[in-house]
Amino acid sequence: MNQQHPRLRELKFTLHTIFRNPSAIIGFTLLLFFVGVALLAPQIAPPKYAHNPYLMPHKGYSPAPKPPNRDHIFGTTSGQYDIFYGAVWGTRTAFKIGLFVVGIAALVGVTLGAVSGYYGGIIDEMLMRITDVMWAVPTLVLAMAIVVAFGRGLDKIMIALAMVQWRWYVRVIRSEILTLRDQDFIQAARIMGVSDAKIILRHILPNAIYPVLIMASMDMGSMVITAAFMSFVGLGAPRGYSDWGQMVALARNYIVGPPDDPLRFWYTIVIPGGCIVLFVLAWNLIGDALRDAFDPKVRRR
Repeated sequence: MNQQHPRLRELKFTLHTIFRNPSAIIGFTLLLFFVGVALLAPQIAPPKYAHNPYLMPHKGYSPAPKPPNRDHIFGTTSGQYDIFYGAVWGTRTAFKIGLFVVGIAALVGVTLGAVSGYYGGIIDEMLMRITDVMWAVPTLVLAMAIVVAFGRGLDKIMIALAMVQWRWYVRVIRSEILTLRDQDFIQAARIMGVSDAKIILRHILPNAIYPVLIMASMDMGSMVITAAFMSFVGLGAPRGYSDWGQMVALARNYIVGPPDDPLRFWYTIVIPGGCIVLFVLAWNLIGDALRDAFDPKVRRR
């Protein structure tokens, strides 16, 4: 009787652990929905401006939103920008923000953390003191300061968040590597003459990367919230750009309607705000499922 390869057996067990979790199923379902909307955005909401499909189409310049109708199924926000179009193309903006920020931050943080944890000594001391200096300033304050210094815009926000967020990954990967670098299999690889680069890439990182994957999943949502807040306060996307935070900013004067009908303009806030909530919820549920699947303390329960 042929036995399965241990890695294949562990992969099947991990997938089974993830998808037996109801929250993981909900998270992946929501994520697949947003991925589908992002991929099919040109078909769902054909762009009006070929040079920049992220610009929301609008008719007129009236500051008062208009309710859903035949031409605008989700209504319009202040400035008569189409909410449906912004919600659809805003999905692409959310993925762009999350993937860019998390990708750059994880790459920088894992690289610095791996070097710091593996070599130790003066290298570790220097890198960790630089990280401590970065930790001295709150994330949002530091990101806003960078955006103000280099100019407003969604691309500036993405760069600023990546420049700030890497410090989390440094500490996480360093702590994992400190527990692995003196293990017997690492010492054996050194004795055999394996280069440090190969030891780190082939033996240490595959065993230390799981907390980083969980953190990255959580950060995909939190970075979208942070970018949305910065767009809300006027540091992000230009007016009319398909960004959920920008859409909430356009509706700030209509969060509460007239005294006789305070919920008249509910759609201007609920739709983009709901997109943000569901997008973040999807990544958080996936992160929780990955934690349960990869944590050795609860993995075999």
